[in-house]
Amino acid sequence: MPGQAHDIQGFGPLSDRVHALLADRGYDADAIRAEIAIAGTQAVIPAKKGRCSPALHDRQKYRLRNQIERLFNKLQNWRRIATRYDKSKSSYLGFVSLAPALLWIPFVHEA
Repeated sequence: MPGQAHDIQGFGPLSDRVHALLADRGYDADAIRAEIAIAGTQAVIPAKKGRCSPALHDRQKYRLRNQIERLFNKLQNWRRIATRYDKSKSSYLGFVSLAPALLWIPFVHEA
């Protein structure tokens, strides 16, 4: 089923636009690291516990992953995004672009 596919399958089309891939330990596999290296992208992935030859990662960049996770968490609070009410790609992407702007406005206009 398409809904059961792993996230890494979406990396291929985005690989030319990404400078660093921040991912959790679930993405620590030699095949994934090889594909990331071929794309010329920096892998910021902590090694799985018990890995024989753990790869190093940039800890400062990995901390940014938390901010990205929190943004996705806030976007999931918008029912329209979480349940994908919009059927076309353009209208869905439009609302995904609008939602962060609406979240950002209160910080710009603090009293």
